[in-house]
Amino acid sequence: MSIAPNPYATPKAVVADSGAGSPAEAVRQEHIAHEASIKSAGTLFMLGGVLASFAALSVLVSGAAGAMESLGVLAIGVMLAFLSASSVVVGWGIRMLRAWARTPAIVLAAIGLLGFPIGTLINAYILWLLASRKGRMVLSTEYAAIVEVTPHVRYRTSIVVWIALGLIVLSLVAAIVMAVWH
Repeated sequence: MSIAPNPYATPKAVVADSGAGSPAEAVRQEHIAHEASIKSAGTLFMLGGVLASFAALSVLVSGAAGAMESLGVLAIGVMLAFLSASSVVVGWGIRMLRAWARTPAIVLAAIGLLGFPIGTLINAYILWLLASRKGRMVLSTEYAAIVEVTPHVRYRTSIVVWIALGLIVLSLVAAIVMAVWH
C-alpha cells in the first residue's frame, strides 16, 4: 500500500525569485516616473493648444470683421493659430515619446516662460523634464525600443494623487454649480 502525496505539503523543488528581469526592464523601471511626467507635459501642451485655438479663432473672426484696418490683429490671429497647432502636434509627439518632439517642445516651453507667474513655473518644470538626463533618455530612440519590449511595465499613480484630483474636480464642480444657481 502506497501513501498518497500530501497536496498541502511545501514544494520539494527549488523555487527561486526571478530577480529584476531583463536589463531593458530595469532601465524602464528606473525611468518610468519621469516618463509619466513627460507624458503629462504632452497632455498639457495638447490642452494648451486646443485652448489657444479658441483664442486664435476669436482673434481671426474679430480681425476679419474689421477688414483691412486691423491687419495687425489678423497677424496675431495667424500667429496664435500656428502656435496652437504646433502645441497640439508637439504634445502628441511628447505623449507618444517621439524623439523629434523634444526640441520643439523645449522651444514652446521656453516661449511659455513668458506667462508669469503660473506659466513660468509650469514651463520651467517642463524644461527641466525635457532637458534632464532622464528626459533625454526617455525621448530617445533607444528608450522607444525599450518601451517596445517592456509593455507590461506601467506607472502606478499614488492613491494620494487620486484623492487630490478628486477633491480638485469636486471643488470645480461645486464652484460651477454655485455660480450657475446663485
